[in-house]
Amino acid sequence: MRRMTMELVDLYDENRAPLGKTAERYGKKGPGEYRTVVHVCLFDSQGRLLIQKRTENKVRWPGRWDVSAAGGVDAGETSRQGAEREFREELGYPLDLGGLRPAVTVNFGGGFDDFFILRRDVDIASFRLQAEEVSAVRWVT
Repeated sequence: MRRMTMELVDLYDENRAPLGKTAERYGKKGPGEYRTVVHVCLFDSQGRLLIQKRTENKVRWPGRWDVSAAGGVDAGETSRQGAEREFREELGYPLDLGGLRPAVTVNFGGGFDDFFILRRDVDIASFRLQAEEVSAVRWVT
């Protein structure tokens, strides 16, 4: 059985002001405590979206197709840094989001969901998929 390490996240109030506290990523948060999650939606010059297939051993949505990359923002990271890290970890590709802000933020029960949407041509044959997270990638229209 794979041992999970405790991942800490920064906590924010309902207006996204930092509370100066951290909590375990999946742990119960107190009233008025929220975290940040990121999604990267990478489109190529043909307008195709890069999607990834989650591995069958994922606790949430195993074997399902998802956006290019996604995950929780770690304590001490900005939303942009978290998006770059998740893309690098899951797909083995260094994505520079310098100067890019989230295109949209969606509020969910546990916090803020930042979506980074960008257009860039990348060679998916050069990706090194994170075996415990991603089983496949492909472009879709």
